[in-house]
Amino acid sequence: MDKKFKVFVDFDGTITKLDVGDSIFRQFGNKEEVDKIIEDLLDDKISAKQCWLSLCESTGKIDKNKFDEFISTMEIDESFPSIVNFCKQNEIELFVLSDGFDYYIKKIFEKENLQDIKIYSNKLTIGEDGKLIPSFPFLDSQCTTSANCKRNHIINHSSDEDFTVFIGDGNSDKYTVQFCDFIFAKDDLLKFCEAERITYFPFKNFYEVITKLEQLRQKKRLKKRHQAELKRKELYMME
Repeated sequence: MDKKFKVFVDFDGTITKLDVGDSIFRQFGNKEEVDKIIEDLLDDKISAKQCWLSLCESTGKIDKNKFDEFISTMEIDESFPSIVNFCKQNEIELFVLSDGFDYYIKKIFEKENLQDIKIYSNKLTIGEDGKLIPSFPFLDSQCTTSANCKRNHIINHSSDEDFTVFIGDGNSDKYTVQFCDFIFAKDDLLKFCEAERITYFPFKNFYEVITKLEQLRQKKRLKKRHQAELKRKELYMME
């Protein structure tokens, strides 16, 4: 029987070269205020939801044309389409899980002709007064580092037979990876995995991820990560 993988990918700073959310608020908000809000999030002084509410408040009135124009300058990692194609060719489901906003994710994917990807994220609209209005349809108080509970999407879209793969880089991924079998980490997520002794694969681009995934697929005997299994079991028992 073929091994079944499910691949979950963070967006900001993982698929994109820059953290788009941070870049937007530094561009349209007060930089010092924005830096302080983000610092409070990273120091666990405020929740991810409160962080986004404060950041949206900090921008004041937005010129939609300038906002869209700025988003259009954001670039994705050139290797990302390769893993999209790899997953399609091998019938592996791929999901983008972001603590950012659908507004810019969809625009960036449209620009890159990548509209067929399943996305779960927070939502953002621009009011008639030019104010940014965030909403959080996937909020869960148990998910401490993301207003969009990535853990729930992974649990809802995988079964006991599946090998779950997570690819990420930052703060919003720290809680989630504890429930995954194979973790590809860079930047702050890599440091977190090191500190917490969570097994991971370092990566610089998606070509490296593809190479490793191919090796995992070819293994005759592949084990799930024991701690992730325990975490998932614990969650199922709470339901």
